[in-house]
Amino acid sequence: MTNVTDTAPGGRSRRRVALILVAIVAVLAVILTGGALAYAKQFEGRALPGTMVLGQDVSGKSPEEIAALVTEHGESVKVSVTAGDQQLEVPLADLGVSVDSAATAAAALERDDSLPAVISSTWSGEHSVEPVVEVDEAAVAEFAKGLVPEDMTTPVDAQVVFDEEAQAWNVEPGRNGQGVDPQTLVEAVKTKAPALESFSVEQPIEEIAPAISTEEAEEVVGKISSLLEQPMSISGADGETHEVSAERRSDWISVTPDESGENLTIAVDEDAVREWVATRADKDAVEPENGIEQVDEAGEVVKVVSEKKDGLEITNTDAVADELITALKGTTPLEAAFETKKLEAEVDKVDAPKDEEEKDEEKSSDDEKKDEETKDEEPAAEPTGEKWIDVDLTNKTVTAYVGDTPVWGPRSMVDGKEGNETPTGTYEIYLRYDRQDMTNAAYYDEGHPKYYYTPDVPWVQYFHHGYGFHGAPWRSSFGYSGSHGCINLPVSDAKWLYDWASMGTKTVVHR
Repeated sequence: MTNVTDTAPGGRSRRRVALILVAIVAVLAVILTGGALAYAKQFEGRALPGTMVLGQDVSGKSPEEIAALVTEHGESVKVSVTAGDQQLEVPLADLGVSVDSAATAAAALERDDSLPAVISSTWSGEHSVEPVVEVDEAAVAEFAKGLVPEDMTTPVDAQVVFDEEAQAWNVEPGRNGQGVDPQTLVEAVKTKAPALESFSVEQPIEEIAPAISTEEAEEVVGKISSLLEQPMSISGADGETHEVSAERRSDWISVTPDESGENLTIAVDEDAVREWVATRADKDAVEPENGIEQVDEAGEVVKVVSEKKDGLEITNTDAVADELITALKGTTPLEAAFETKKLEAEVDKVDAPKDEEEKDEEKSSDDEKKDEETKDEEPAAEPTGEKWIDVDLTNKTVTAYVGDTPVWGPRSMVDGKEGNETPTGTYEIYLRYDRQDMTNAAYYDEGHPKYYYTPDVPWVQYFHHGYGFHGAPWRSSFGYSGSHGCINLPVSDAKWLYDWASMGTKTVVHR
């Protein structure tokens, strides 16, 4: 039996067609894949299809090309600003607007550039990228303020000033000026500049009130008036009351704007207050005045030259100054008082002078003979002991002593008048000038009734603070109270005392 395989012509034809179709599909796939790869390749490092910047299609453009496009566009933008009668066209840069072209280009290339993303972007539609724009609000505000013409007045703040002649606090009224509210331009630029399109804005010029109004200044004057009306006093050590006058308080206060420039503040010159309180305390304080007694050989007192007088020290000067400063910063009365401490005085003992009979009894016959023989040859014996100066405020005299022997004087002088009394006590000369200009400018301004300035005062010797001896060529008589506290002498007497005394010479001032 013979086996025969029968192959039908139709079967072979179908297989051949299938193979051809597969081959065609394979060829098409290769062609399409290669084309897609080539298509995607051209967008590497460039903007993908559909990318829009400032309304323009930048597909396939490089970062440099996009940045150049943004820069050119930004520079062409003009802003029309109308302010009053003037109209200006200014570029964005003049308004403090900056365009970051490089950042904008970088944003345009931020999309995925893989093959699927490139293919997808081809039919996904437009992708808009906003330009990167920054607005400097301070620069815009400064530009807006510069729109006010120079010939338009600026606001003037109200002030509070002190009239020295009238001794009164007054208000200098404030005055409106012309200006702008810069927020109008700032908001317009912030809103419209990012689109990088030219636009117009109207910046109104209007009346601007001063930062400190007349009404505010008047309120401050009212506060000062209340402050000056409050009674303020300090009880002195001697029972006298020191009134802190409104005139003096006005010298210590001032009115100035605060750090913001929008409010007025009342300031107190604390250093001046403390100096005044310290000066008052010095005048109330009493230096202890040592007494002087003459004693015999047995130590018994035979004569009291001057009684000792205890002194007083002010112990709360700083506390009183603090109270006064606090009162000046408010509207409350002040009733302060100086507190004191007693300073014990001492008694200086000096040998009593011997009378003529005692001296004669002590002399031997030999001494008498010697005296008789040499009386025409030897000068009289010089006084012995410490040099010291006696200032008698009751008799208005100055006497120079060596020990217990007066060697000059008593000489007439002028001491401190009422209100400027010469202080009593035992002191030492501590400062000397053959000539000196004298003034009280540290306490009173020129033009004040109590102010004085005297040049070339001769033969000056200070014994306590600002008190001393000096010549007074302007005086024609002496023997009364009339100085500012110093001991005034005729020029010739002042020179004698200057030549005789020295630094450290004891000075006893008493009544």
